[in-house]
Amino acid sequence: MKFSGNNVLVTGASRGIGAQIAIGLADMGLKVWINYRSGESEALAVKDTIIANGGTAEVIGFDVSDESAFVSAIKEIVKSDGEISYLVNNAGITRDKLAMRMKEDDFMAVIEANLKSTFIGCREAVKSMSKKRFGSVVNIASIVGETGNAGQTNYAASKGGTIAMTKSFAQEAAPRGIRFNTITPGFIATEMTSVLKDEIKGAFTAKIPMGRFGEPSEVADAVAFLLSDHSSYITGETLRVNGGMLM
Repeated sequence: MKFSGNNVLVTGASRGIGAQIAIGLADMGLKVWINYRSGESEALAVKDTIIANGGTAEVIGFDVSDESAFVSAIKEIVKSDGEISYLVNNAGITRDKLAMRMKEDDFMAVIEANLKSTFIGCREAVKSMSKKRFGSVVNIASIVGETGNAGQTNYAASKGGTIAMTKSFAQEAAPRGIRFNTITPGFIATEMTSVLKDEIKGAFTAKIPMGRFGEPSEVADAVAFLLSDHSSYITGETLRVNGGMLM
């Protein structure tokens, strides 16, 4: 794919979908900044994979829900590279529980990690990218943000909020040459889904027209498209990567 920018920050990129996004973008020629909060060894392993493949990467550790840390990280990237071309807000957590049993701390922890962090990243991206009047941001939401899900009131709220917020950022930033889009993955084969019991996996798979879970690389390819010049007239959109589970 063709990219007019040079570098990208991927949050939550030490494992799972985030790691695959980082590796995929590096394979396409971008310098990748690999963010992690606690998985330093995993982040370094992702960097090693990228370098072994001939790419360029740096590891940058910070908590995305910490405003000052996120702001400082963006400044560090710009100081190093002279710009930040692309941002992928991927970091997030879950604290699943039925709503009637969910404590406020459980609700707010997910909102802080998923929604607040995405807001901070988007806001700082606009500030930095406006200087060159160029940039593209992809926010990773979830099918749950579109459908809701029992036991995930907090997660659904954070991801539904991400979808709506992305559209608002897209409207504000379009005159500055900056694009914002969202991807809503369905069930993807990651460490998180690998622990599910076979009967649960089977029940979910039965609801997917394509009859299987998606691969992290399939989400990564969608991210690359929305960041790249090939989607230069697309902003404020939500791209569903779910095997047809929600049409």
